[in-house]
Amino acid sequence: MWGLGRFVLFAAAFALAGVAGWRMAIRWHPSVETYPSQGVDVSEATGAIEWPVLKGAGADFGYAVATVGATARDRAFQTHWAAMATAGVRRGAIHVFSFCQAPAAQADAFNTVVPHDDTALPAAIAFAFDEGCAERPERAALIDGVTDMIHRIESHTGKPVLLQVSRAVEKDYRLIEAFKRSLWATGNFLSPAYGTRGWRMWRASDIRRVEGVEGPVNWDVAAK
Repeated sequence: MWGLGRFVLFAAAFALAGVAGWRMAIRWHPSVETYPSQGVDVSEATGAIEWPVLKGAGADFGYAVATVGATARDRAFQTHWAAMATAGVRRGAIHVFSFCQAPAAQADAFNTVVPHDDTALPAAIAFAFDEGCAERPERAALIDGVTDMIHRIESHTGKPVLLQVSRAVEKDYRLIEAFKRSLWATGNFLSPAYGTRGWRMWRASDIRRVEGVEGPVNWDVAAK
């Protein structure tokens, strides 16, 4: 049997290993050699961002949440949108989809908030289930609504949208199969492999700590 002293030493070593592992995890990002184009996606929840510092830390593009559903605007969007341009960071806007509100109204809200910009990255629509919304429309109705939504946003931006689809949403609705648009997949640390085709962008970590950002930030890479 272990003595108390040996047990304490083991517990301390285990705790130190856990701390070291966590420190590695929050600083990890995919290899720049494999994925030269890397960046972030942010919202008001991210906290204060010094975009020039973040660019120096390796973020060559940034996406900022603009709207959530049909009625909510991200309070930090305009600040991030202007700051990215000033810092020379390629910029794009995100709409966070709500299963509880009409897709057409959501598209109109996004188009009202996000200005047309020929130099901007393709707009992104993020699909993930939200505990605050229990609605789960039939797949056919959802596809019809999102088809109209995509048309409205693309007519405004002049570019095909990017679809950020969570694994859970894809399992239930097969959106990647339904729309011939580039996929923004999500999955911490391991390259995701869900849906019917490969991803164009990957959110590789949602816990990364990096210079220039107050809190943890979502770190993304683009496929070559």
